[in-house]
Amino acid sequence: MTAAPLLVDIEGNVAVVTLNRPDRLNAFNQAMREALIAELGRLNRDDAIRAIVITGTGPRAFSAGQDLDEAGSLDWTQIAARHHVHQATYQAVRDLDKPCIAAINGLAAGQGFQVSLCTDWRIAAPDVRMGQPEVKVGLGSIVGSFFMSMYVGMTHNAQMSLSGDLITGQRAYEIGLLTELTPAGEDTLAVSLQRAKQLAALPPTAIRMTKERFRALTQPGFEEACIFGIRSQLECYAKGEPQETMQAFLQKRRDRQAARMEDKDGGTSR
Repeated sequence: MTAAPLLVDIEGNVAVVTLNRPDRLNAFNQAMREALIAELGRLNRDDAIRAIVITGTGPRAFSAGQDLDEAGSLDWTQIAARHHVHQATYQAVRDLDKPCIAAINGLAAGQGFQVSLCTDWRIAAPDVRMGQPEVKVGLGSIVGSFFMSMYVGMTHNAQMSLSGDLITGQRAYEIGLLTELTPAGEDTLAVSLQRAKQLAALPPTAIRMTKERFRALTQPGFEEACIFGIRSQLECYAKGEPQETMQAFLQKRRDRQAARMEDKDGGTSR
């Protein structure tokens, strides 16, 4: 039986939404995107919920980004439709009228990193890894670089977007991508829940109007980035770079899995 791609727990007036594909480092596939859009819409309509925390299952990852098994099989005719679903995923987070905190565990890369940048408050330990590795899989860093532009200047944005390198939570906090660092010895989710409860206690209309203003300030740029993102992906896929890079990565993963199975079989026979 396939596990649900999303888990939801309610703690008082706070909802904890957990990305739940730990065998794929909580990478986003179509089922997870659709589940997140639907669940955030439902929670936004529920007056009993006053704040939301988004996190990932297990210690290894908040989310590693797109599922490359899915992304690597795309052809150019599917790109626009898929990109619209990505846009709707980000919009579902942006449209929340309630405070939303990303409790970032392990790795937050690509689409996972971008979802975290749509939240109001990002909390992580100093040793997490975060960033925009799109260029390393043959894709332009378009929507992600827009999201980063809301928090950091061009120097840091260009460095991360053009290199595709990940940075630590400590560095992300220093340049403004994280709101808080988890204190030494404390659990990120527990710290995030405490912060969510503090925000949930504030007057909800004031919170809603403040968030509406932030959304209005950034919505035109977000929509323009999404339009350019479709053009970028069409050009990249037309050149064959994403397909080639992703398939090479997937082949290396298959080779590693085969090697582990061979070692296991050899150990058993001995």
